[in-house]
Formats: sequence, structure tokens, C-alpha cells
Amino acid sequence: MKRLAILAIVLACFATLGLGQRRTRISPQNIIQLTDPNLTGKLTFEEALAKRRSVLQFSSQELKRSQIGQLAWAGQGVTDRQRGLRTAPSAGAIYPIELFFATAEGVYAYRPTEHSLLQTSQQDIRSNLARATATPEPVIGAGCAIIVTGSSRKLTSRFGSKSRTFVALEAGHVAQNIQLQAVCLGLGSVAVGGLDTAAVRKVCRMSRDSEPLYVICVGYPVGEGTTEGATAAGGKRAALIIESVNFRDDELFATRRVLDAAQIQTVVASTRTGIVRGALGGIVDAQVLVSQLRVEDYDAIIFISGPGEYVANPVALDIARTTVRQGKVLGAIGVAPTILASAGVLDGIRATAYLTEEGRLRQAGAFYTGLPVERERLIITATGPTASIQFGRAIADALTIR
Repeated sequence: MKRLAILAIVLACFATLGLGQRRTRISPQNIIQLTDPNLTGKLTFEEALAKRRSVLQFSSQELKRSQIGQLAWAGQGVTDRQRGLRTAPSAGAIYPIELFFATAEGVYAYRPTEHSLLQTSQQDIRSNLARATATPEPVIGAGCAIIVTGSSRKLTSRFGSKSRTFVALEAGHVAQNIQLQAVCLGLGSVAVGGLDTAAVRKVCRMSRDSEPLYVICVGYPVGEGTTEGATAAGGKRAALIIESVNFRDDELFATRRVLDAAQIQTVVASTRTGIVRGALGGIVDAQVLVSQLRVEDYDAIIFISGPGEYVANPVALDIARTTVRQGKVLGAIGVAPTILASAGVLDGIRATAYLTEEGRLRQAGAFYTGLPVERERLIITATGPTASIQFGRAIADALTIR
């Protein structure tokens, strides 16, 4: 018995040491302390109301941390520390709303009491988030997507069956505050209410108690914002070729907004003109038939992903060959680089694409790298939606130096 007792004590000691070691390996959470919010502005309340508009297309310019902090404060900031009151009214001052900010650098939860951001993810989730909304284009394109969530359980003990109603009303107060603050910062915004709540919760890794209510997209409207880091390729023209059914609208919208910001004129071409619907439900107006597209009229030809309509299409393959022959910029993203492979223009070229296309690219003589974006000479390829902004910038850069 004595031996068993000693053995149990030894094992307990090892277990304690093991638990202690595991604790030391947990990295500290990244907390960003925001600067104090501005309490005065250049616009009157009436001017902010008059200027507020829903913006669906944003430039590629990222928001500054000070701007994100001001938006966070407008939505849920503390205005009376003694009583804990905030910028938006709440039934019983319970405040069941929580704000998450999705940017290129990751996802952050706003902590009103400390006026700080707690990083919950280092991934840019905006493309995945867009797939869970009814209006994907602004979610992908915005410098910041603000996810407004609520927990009716926090109100149930006091308000019973009215809890969900009060949470929804409070979310409306918060959204209006954020959008008016965006106007005062010289930014555009749009509130997206059509959400697949389960999908949004999964993408953002939220608890089951959190119910996503809004995604508020905020950024610089196309053609506005500062010129810092912008590419000037004004006067150039690009044709974006999409398939007639289920094209990758997230790739198209993100790439196009970067080109728009660089003042590159874009047109959309397909095998039929008029309204074309994408795989995520986004719609676009195709103005040019692929069969009538003249490569000489454009400085860049760009193929967007789709189910495969153009892989064996002789007109599309000839467009790719003609683009290379005429010394124009040729781009393809996602699975679309396979079109370039089929056209025989990737032999000896470093290229990338969605992983499923690696074999086809190698068979066509390409050096497949798997990097987000590859550019060799005037041929630019990319892996998919998450690389769309880099893809657009690479095209704009290539057009700038020509």
C-alpha cells in the first residue's frame, strides 16, 4: 500500500509539472490599445445625415487603426465611465451587442471598457465572410468589415420574450452610429443584413450564444481616399472575362475594385451580355461578347474563375494567344490559369493557380509555384479569392510601367 501511495504522489507531481508546461506554451493574446476617440468633428450632424449613402464598391486602401478605433467607439464606446453608459442606448443598460472587426490583418473583438481590440484570428476572413452574405461584393472589397453580434440570453431573465426584439433594435442603433461616423471620417459604408448566421458564426469562430445581426462594410469609395500607396495607371483599359454561369464573383469584384482605384477602365465580357449571376449570388452587367472582343482595344485581358466554360473554347484560347503575341498584360486567377495552359502560353513560365490545377499547369510546361500571385513577363496568375487584391495590384503595377 505504501508503494502504491508513493507511486500515486510521483505521478501527481509529473501531471502537475506537465500541466504547468502546457500553460507556458500558450502565447499571450494580442491586445491593441486604441487611441482616445475624437469628441469633435468637422461635419454637423445634419451634414452627416445628408451625406450618408450606401456604398457597394470600395478602393483597395486599408483603414488606419485610428479610424477603426473611432468606428468602434461610435458603435459601442463608453461615454460615462461611472455609470458604464455607451454611445448606443441599450434596454436596461445590459449591452448585449459585441463588435468584431475583420481586416487584412485578421479579426479583432472590440473591448469597450478598455477601448482596445483583442485579436481573435490572424487570418483575413473577408472572402469567406462574403460567401455567408447576400451581398458579397462590398464585404470582400471594404477596408474593414464590422460584424455586429448580439446575445438575447443576456436579456432573457429581465425581458423574457421581448429579448430578441430589444437586441435587434439595439443593433440598429449601433449600425446607424457606425455609418454616420464613417461619413464624418470621409468613408463610405453599407449595412448588410442578409446573413447565413451559422456560416458567419463559423467563419468568425464565435460562440453559440452570439447571433450575427449585421455586417457593416466600411472603406474608401472607389475613386476617393488618399493617394498614399496608390498605383496610377490612368487611361489604361482592361477586359475581365467571366463565364456565363457561376463565375467567381468574389474574384471579379475584388480584382476590379483594385483596378478601379488605379483609374484603369474595366469592362466585363462573357458569352452573353446583360446581367450575369456569380457563384455567390453577386450580379454584374456583361457589356461585351467574348466572340466580339478585340484584344487590340485593351491593355490587359483577365480571366476569372468559373466551372470551366473556356478551357476548350477556341475563341477564348485564341484571345489568350493574341494577348501574348501583342505584348499585352494577360491575367488569370483561381482555376482560370488552366485556360492559359490550354492555350499553350505557359510553357517555361512561372505560374500559380488553385491547387487542383497544378497537374494541368505542369503538363503545359509551366513551373507551378503555388504562391498567391506569380508574375513572369506580362503573364500574371493567382491562386484564388484570397489573393484577388494582390492579383489586382500586380496587374495595375504591370500596366503602370508599360
